[in-house]
Amino acid sequence: MVLELMVIGLAITLEPLPLIAFVLLLSADRGVRKGLAFLLAWLTCLVVVIAAVLLLTGGQPPARNSASSTAALVVKLVVGIGLIAYGEHKRRRVKVRHERKTPKWQRHLDQANSWSAAGVAVLLQPWGLVAAGAAAVVQADLSDSATWFALFAFCLLAASSQLVMELYTTFAPSAAEVGLERLRRWIVDHQEPAIVVLSLLVGFWLVGESLSQLV
Repeated sequence: MVLELMVIGLAITLEPLPLIAFVLLLSADRGVRKGLAFLLAWLTCLVVVIAAVLLLTGGQPPARNSASSTAALVVKLVVGIGLIAYGEHKRRRVKVRHERKTPKWQRHLDQANSWSAAGVAVLLQPWGLVAAGAAAVVQADLSDSATWFALFAFCLLAASSQLVMELYTTFAPSAAEVGLERLRRWIVDHQEPAIVVLSLLVGFWLVGESLSQLV
């Protein structure tokens, strides 16, 4: 479970679209406040999903080959297949060069308030990866202190990129303004190849892990 959560958490924090949105929010007027709203909403989604899973399982991992454990593996398998299909679709589009246009939702982020920033966090949450994380949490054993640490580390890792940028902007606003603009440009220029690599790697990993446990 621990390795699965770390891999999924890393994939969540590296998702390009939420990173672009977060950078744009931080660069806007009162960006630190908007970034904090985004970050809190982002973490709240993760905590709520984990809490819901733990309530369903009672904090005890289901027996091997039980309906619950099999269902969790099937969820991870479906998410993995979906990521592979999405990554392959993106890979084919990358080959077709076309002029990029800034999406409308990105152009209006500088006008967003704190509540809108929180809503953007919920909308841009990579829910497929969150579902895979929830399926991994099914195996959580709350009687083991290491499980609590793993769950905390998962949430922290999944929000680490936003957390670092939030702290950077708070304590070094001048340097952050330049650095975040460079980061935004880099992500925009490389977002599609990044999505392809991230989707395929995590997708194949989830499929392999799920099939090995199902078999």
